[in-house]
Amino acid sequence: MKHYKESQLVSVELTLNGVDRQAYSETRTLLSDFLRHELGVTGTHVGCEHGVCGACTVQVDGVAVRSCLLLAVQAQGCKVDTVEGMGDSAEGCLSDLQAAFQRHHALQCGYCTAGILMSCDHYLRQVPHPNERQVKEMLSGHLCRCTGYRNIVDAVLEVVATRQNGKRMEDKNV
Repeated sequence: MKHYKESQLVSVELTLNGVDRQAYSETRTLLSDFLRHELGVTGTHVGCEHGVCGACTVQVDGVAVRSCLLLAVQAQGCKVDTVEGMGDSAEGCLSDLQAAFQRHHALQCGYCTAGILMSCDHYLRQVPHPNERQVKEMLSGHLCRCTGYRNIVDAVLEVVATRQNGKRMEDKNV
């Protein structure tokens, strides 16, 4: 493990949403703050700053993590994905998960939405066919004061069903 001096300014290089990025950071800077303030990616929100609320969830090397619990220097050389990288930004298209959230109004104030989307995306890659109980259990790691979670669960289950049906259609076309 690399050791840094306190408050040392270091270069952090990572791949952010598929693009190589580099910026300087103090060794004590949290990944959430680095993303927002140094790299200008503001979709990642900071709620509790203790890893409890899940608003700051991003994916590091494909794994959902709380960016308020990770130092920016710990992401050195990693692949970091945020909500901004979910859809096809060049085409202005939402991912299937984002579109389902929109259809089901699975957000209200939207503060926690980016973190929930990032966790859902990671979870569905790990568990592609969850049932309602499993989705609710996964969401238990997030705090949302506005939605009551019902619409979020419905959106995730719609994506699961759509992906299953799409896979079945692809299998038939082979």
